[in-house]
Amino acid sequence: MPFLNDRVFDNGLTILDTEANRLDICSSEPTTYTAATTTASLGNKSLGAGDIGAPAAGSPNGRQVTVSALTAGSVTATGTATHYAITDTGNSRLLATGALTASQAVTNGNTFSTSSFTIRIPQAS
Repeated sequence: MPFLNDRVFDNGLTILDTEANRLDICSSEPTTYTAATTTASLGNKSLGAGDIGAPAAGSPNGRQVTVSALTAGSVTATGTATHYAITDTGNSRLLATGALTASQAVTNGNTFSTSSFTIRIPQAS
């Protein structure tokens, strides 16, 4: 059975904790930085210290980080947000994407909020 030490997982997840500085809500799952921040983006929120936690034990296995619930994100386009994208804007890097817990209709000029969620790397089986 393959095995990876927690340190291997943690160093990958630490990038989210230390380099991510923006979360976008998107109309589809972006595959590039440009799509995440422009093409598919319906709004964004700057991430600060503590918005993404340090790596911890994942459930049911592996390792994970928790993204805090966010409020007062700026909606910049009207549409239905189905995914999130987390980016490092200083280096133009798309770091993570995933489906939102529930899609939300948003209107340009309003604000959005997200529930807390986890990003997990499962242990190899």
